[in-house]
Amino acid sequence: MQGRPHRGGARGDNTLMARVYVTRALTGNALERLRAEHDVTVWDGELPPPPERLRAAVADVEGLLCLLTERVDRELLDAAPRLRAIANYAVGTDNIDLALTRERGIPVGVTPDVLTEATADLAFALLLAAARSLFGAVADALAGRWRTWEPAGWLGADVHGAALGIVGFGRIGRAVARRAEGFSMTVRSTADTPLDELLATSDFVSLHCPLSAATRHLIDAAALRRMRPTAILVNTARGGVVDQAALLDALREGVIAGAAIDVTDPEPPPPGDPVYSAPNLIVAPHIGSATRSARARMTELSVENLLAALAGRPMPHQAA
Repeated sequence: MQGRPHRGGARGDNTLMARVYVTRALTGNALERLRAEHDVTVWDGELPPPPERLRAAVADVEGLLCLLTERVDRELLDAAPRLRAIANYAVGTDNIDLALTRERGIPVGVTPDVLTEATADLAFALLLAAARSLFGAVADALAGRWRTWEPAGWLGADVHGAALGIVGFGRIGRAVARRAEGFSMTVRSTADTPLDELLATSDFVSLHCPLSAATRHLIDAAALRRMRPTAILVNTARGGVVDQAALLDALREGVIAGAAIDVTDPEPPPPGDPVYSAPNLIVAPHIGSATRSARARMTELSVENLLAALAGRPMPHQAA
């Protein structure tokens, strides 16, 4: 692991220097701002720190900058008695026990707004790719199965003028709706239409709701059966919003025409998981916010949250 050699104490302006643990190397230069004020250690592995290593690492830290891959639960919080600020490198907080952090007076920061457009771009890219069976067509071309121009080959669905149902009409859902306007799509959302009706009348359904007890498996076998057999499901929210086993069954049985997902449950699926071989399914490795500028800005917001909390100020982007 890498970190600054100093071990706490006071800075020149008499502000106490805190120990901060960062669970992965991050894009951008904002961590240097954090290092300038605090004693920062960064986990240097390519994969997330194992839970037991993370618990040991936070034993004496006051600030934690974590990712969605880390579970901030009672066991971790009990291992970090000095912890007084958490910055989550995400817009969501389903990896953190917020009830417990509130009980212990530990503020939790998030990174809103900065990943909205990047995630909306990907959602629409997945929608287009699934509609036109793009991945299958490319695979056929690379495998030598493209013999000639075929009038009935690689047929897909029209996006222009189609009906789009958006589940969850927050920042990202509204950004997807703006993109759909350019394709003259008819757009409705759960903000104005009951879910059952939305599912039954949409050619494409795009998920943008947070994961909670109320939304876990919101799209289950019954919900999938309400969709049109020609419909396509897109999920760039959280894997747990969809009953993944039910989705795979629906694709095999032709209940819906296809799906494109950037999130899975679990994440990632283990090698050989049936999600990798299901028909008419595109699986992306959780890249909704994966643009250079979005990820760098996420680092900046995470650092801003920690710097504020460790200085005794309210976080500028605190979780509700």
